[in-house]
Amino acid sequence: MKAQHIPFEKTGQFSKLFLEYIHGDKGLAPFYKYTPSPDSFKEALKAVSSHTFNRKLLVDVINEQYTTSQLLPLTSEFSLLNSHLSLLLKENTFTVCTGHQLCLFTGPLYFIYKIISTINLAEALKKKHPETNFVPVYWMASEDHDFEEVNHVNIFGKRIEWTNRQGGAVGKYLNDGIDKIIEELKPILGDSQQAKELTGLFQNAYVKHATLSAATRFLVHELFGQFGLVIIDPNDARFKKEFTQVIADDLFNNTAHKVVAKSIADLEKSGHGSQVNPREINLFYITDNQRNRIIKENNKFNIADTGKSFTENELKEELKQHPERFSPNVVTRPLYQQKLLPNLAYVGGPGELAYWLEYRQLFDHYKIPFPVLMPRNFVMLMDAVSLEKIKKLGLSSEDVFLPIHEMTEKYVKSISGDKISFNEEKEKLEKLYNAVSGKVSLVDQSLVSATKSELQKNLKSLDELEKKLLRAFKQKNETAVSQLTRLREKFIPGGTLQERNDNFIPFYLKHGNAFIKELKNNLDPFDLRFIILSESE
Repeated sequence: MKAQHIPFEKTGQFSKLFLEYIHGDKGLAPFYKYTPSPDSFKEALKAVSSHTFNRKLLVDVINEQYTTSQLLPLTSEFSLLNSHLSLLLKENTFTVCTGHQLCLFTGPLYFIYKIISTINLAEALKKKHPETNFVPVYWMASEDHDFEEVNHVNIFGKRIEWTNRQGGAVGKYLNDGIDKIIEELKPILGDSQQAKELTGLFQNAYVKHATLSAATRFLVHELFGQFGLVIIDPNDARFKKEFTQVIADDLFNNTAHKVVAKSIADLEKSGHGSQVNPREINLFYITDNQRNRIIKENNKFNIADTGKSFTENELKEELKQHPERFSPNVVTRPLYQQKLLPNLAYVGGPGELAYWLEYRQLFDHYKIPFPVLMPRNFVMLMDAVSLEKIKKLGLSSEDVFLPIHEMTEKYVKSISGDKISFNEEKEKLEKLYNAVSGKVSLVDQSLVSATKSELQKNLKSLDELEKKLLRAFKQKNETAVSQLTRLREKFIPGGTLQERNDNFIPFYLKHGNAFIKELKNNLDPFDLRFIILSESE
């Protein structure tokens, strides 16, 4: 594949906040600790090294989770992962982490990019700091309860959906019914060797494992375990016990609400809106089939939509006896991650980095290390056939980012030249009126403005005629214009990036496991530009 790098600004797909962050805007300096650059990690290493982590607990739980998913003992193919699991016990080993929901069949492409960005970041840091160990980690959002966000996937323009709603944390969902979806996939995937590999992979993940959490661990392990990726499920009582001090403070003192609300107010003063807004209590109460908000009302702690409630003393005892029943939300989850992991960096997309920027002061309050916020890689995959069509239409690959009307106009102008442009005529008209204005000014200065007004009327008439001519040209080239529309929809489906809609399956069918390796070889974690990866012609 051939890589083309484009400034984020030229895509029209990124927020002002994200662009200012990657460019080091001084107005955002109070909201992060490190810039997303290689030099930042020397200071981050010092900061994280000064904290103590329960490494034995971390490794014990991860090993237990891998064993339960039948992934241990590891084969020679996963020797690097085996090494990473052992190295996590050492004080000179640190993690770089990304998190994501348990999407069916990995969900949108950007999940793949997040994982690869994290793996490549760990490798890049190892080259820069050879005396230190760096472990890439995928933090599974197993406690998330938004089933509609994880139960579908888009393949070849078709939405494949799992409808077995069970309630509660999606990680505990039983995989009932996914076997039928895999059977439905078979005729769509075809009978190639790559199709058989994918079908076998999905069956081993979702049919041979009982829960969505175990299936996702197996699937991601099979795709990325060879690169040393460690997968962690945070929904564990022992992990929650490590976090009980923060949980109690949020329940009874509402600290996160107070601190983050102030940060949001400061962000708004700098011209930015909030990504998430904290609640008074930023925790859920979680049981086998429910995950509900905890709301304090009239000195009672009510579990929303259940009729269940606690007094303060009862809730303290519940936390002591059952820490696993308290689930962090989007505000407290980052604290939870950084409390458990000796973590240097969080790798995420624009939305994720936006809400992390709200939390810098919260981390300072709890004296928990704030990570380097690293943008993941952003990629558009372009096949050779589409690229050839784009070139034949007189456009470049980056032109797919243009709004369709601009894309069409650029195409029309590329094949019509000056046939539908009145620029030359407008220049002559302006020269003519300037000459007329000069003569008029010699006789009556008050008539100069009338002359300029006439010029503007004539220029406007030419503009209108030019637009009509452009419409007529488009109609005569309707086939090409339709082709342009289809091409833009292919790469910017519904006006959003390809990576937020399409799944990896079509690309794996075409390239096999080489697809993952090709991506890995072309993505640089410190290259803060958008990447178009196009097939060789």
